[in-house]
Amino acid sequence: MTLRRISTMAALFAAHLSIASAATPSTAAANNVNLPIQIALGLTLLTLLPGIIMTVSPFLRITIVLHFLRQALGTQGTPSNQVMLGLALFLSTLIMQPVIEDIYHKAWEPVSDGQMTMSQGVEEGSKPLKTFLMRFAREKDIKLFVELSKRPAPRTPADLDLQIIIPAYILSELKTGFQIGAVLFLPFLVIDLVVASVTLSIGMVQLPPVMISAPFKILLFVLVDGWTLVVGSLVKSFY
Repeated sequence: MTLRRISTMAALFAAHLSIASAATPSTAAANNVNLPIQIALGLTLLTLLPGIIMTVSPFLRITIVLHFLRQALGTQGTPSNQVMLGLALFLSTLIMQPVIEDIYHKAWEPVSDGQMTMSQGVEEGSKPLKTFLMRFAREKDIKLFVELSKRPAPRTPADLDLQIIIPAYILSELKTGFQIGAVLFLPFLVIDLVVASVTLSIGMVQLPPVMISAPFKILLFVLVDGWTLVVGSLVKSFY
């Protein structure tokens, strides 16, 4: 059921972009002429859905933090990219589940039951997503994209379009992810500095300090139950 609701949210989001980018004339003849173009645009947008879902969900922050963590540990390709992306995907699904259910009940069910049109369903379905994105989008980033779009300043946050909120959310998540990653780097950097100082002082110049510090960093991370701490903190940062 969760996967079905994820696909529902993705379909509504694609429909929102399709309606916003492919406005058609009001006459029936013009609509018939433009129908193939609308279908082509819809299919094109569907190919972009994986990237869209990755950028409008916690997936972005989680993958950045996990990448920094792996670099700080110095384990190179362990865990593999597939494992890291799979963990990020399931954590994102867990965090987004309330939003997905809200969109499903407020938009998809009324549209499928014939209680509202597709345009109304897209409008209703975008509201929970806007609320979620607005919680983490910084005001400075929103202001930047409002100025770049050369649109009049909105009177209330509810007047903002997804075309403004989404890039602002992405910039905000990039900054947050890098901040968390920098904090994760610090304790492991201290271990690297200590090991490098010791090895140089005893004349072990032929053996790279990274090879010696790696087991200590991994051991420290395991002893403090690092995966639970990192994953728990990441999930809690969205509540």
